[in-house]
Formats: sequence, structure tokens, C-alpha cells
Amino acid sequence: MLEVAKLSKHFGALHVTRDVTINVEKGERRVILGPNGAGKTTLFNQLVGVFSPDSGTIKIDGKDVTNWSVEERAKHGLSRSYQQNTLFDGLKIGENLALAASVNTGHSMSMWRDSLTTPDVMAIVRDTAAQVDLTHHLDKYVTDVSYGIRRQLEVGLALATQPSVLLMDEPTSGVGPKMIHAFHHVLKRLPSELTIVIIEHDMSLAFDVADSMTVLNQGEVVFEGSPDEAKSSRLLQEIYLGTWEDA
Repeated sequence: MLEVAKLSKHFGALHVTRDVTINVEKGERRVILGPNGAGKTTLFNQLVGVFSPDSGTIKIDGKDVTNWSVEERAKHGLSRSYQQNTLFDGLKIGENLALAASVNTGHSMSMWRDSLTTPDVMAIVRDTAAQVDLTHHLDKYVTDVSYGIRRQLEVGLALATQPSVLLMDEPTSGVGPKMIHAFHHVLKRLPSELTIVIIEHDMSLAFDVADSMTVLNQGEVVFEGSPDEAKSSRLLQEIYLGTWEDA
């Protein structure tokens, strides 16, 4: 579903990703790990089209999208949630979801208030809200809800575009243990056919939800395998200056 081959990116003399190759199957949950500065977010920025790679290719469902824009990739089924909130604070949660759904259904962005009342958009809003536990918050303004609810909405916006591949950049960043536990259940409820690639800092969540793991260090893939293989890897223990015993 997602094929990344020899992807490299540098900024001046700084090589942020080096020949990164990753293949993610349909429905797979792949977790990307790595210490700060490993190149994880830069990799995501290349996958979605924010950065153009210096070399390498990106394919989605067999289609080469390396030179496509962010919008073109989104229309082809690639969506992303961000580490920092990118929400419309002055709108209600339902209206935020409707905006994302409207793009997917082809409704005019200038008519977003009317698009919320169309059956196809309303159906997407309802389904998405149920998936991320926001059904009872649709009429609340973003400014009136907790940070944890905002994080759920961030994921909801990505899901409302009905992607085939979802990239999630540290979805539990800044939330407490209770919210991480709730988010785990959200991930478990997402459609099994949805391919998900997650950058995650919480090791317990990462090991629990991952089908497979890729570890970056200094821009290079240094490990790829199952969660059990990752736990027993001496190299990863050295990179993280500890063990996986608490994960």
C-alpha cells in the first residue's frame, strides 16, 4: 500500500534521511521509532509532499506520487494528523469535521456551512465522530474542549477525508496516561483495512498497537521487525539508553 524506496533528504550539509526504504502492507499498523533528530518528522513531510526528496521514490497503492502535491496525494488516499493542533478554533467540532469531509466529497469550501447539511457529509461526520469518540462533542466549540479532545479531533480530521493510508505524528503528544489509554482504544476501533503509520513516543502504546516497527537513527533505518524482535534488539537498547522492560 505504501512503498518508500531509497528516500533521501538533506538541508545543506545536514542529511536528515538517508536511503530510507519502507514497505507497508494494506491494513498494517507500522510504528516509526527513533530518538530526537532521527529524521522521523522529515520523513513524514516527504511522504505527504511538504518536502521534495533529493532522491528516492514514494508509491501509494502502486502509483508513483513522488512528484505529486500535498493535495494530489490527499485525493489519492493519503492523510496525516499533526503533532501540533491544526484546528479551526472558532468553529464547532462538527464543523471542523464537515470541512474535512467536504473536501473529500467535492463540495465547495466556500459553502462549508451548507455542506454540513448534505447527507453524504453528515454521514461521514457521524461515522468519524463515532470512530474517535467525539459523538457527544459535535456541538462544542474547539476552544471549549480539553487538549485531549483536540487531539482526538486532529485524528478525526484526517479520518474524515476517508484515507487509505493514515500518517499519525505523535498522536498522544502532550496528553496524560488516562488519555493515552483512551487513545489506544480509538486506534483499535479504526477500520482494519486502513493502513496506519505512526510516529509515537509512548513505548507502551507503540508496542501494543504495532504490527511491525521501523527505527530511524541519524536519518537511516537501523531496524525493521516485529515488536517482539524490537524488544530483544541490543542495538535499540543502546540507541534508547535503556531497555524495553517497561514497554
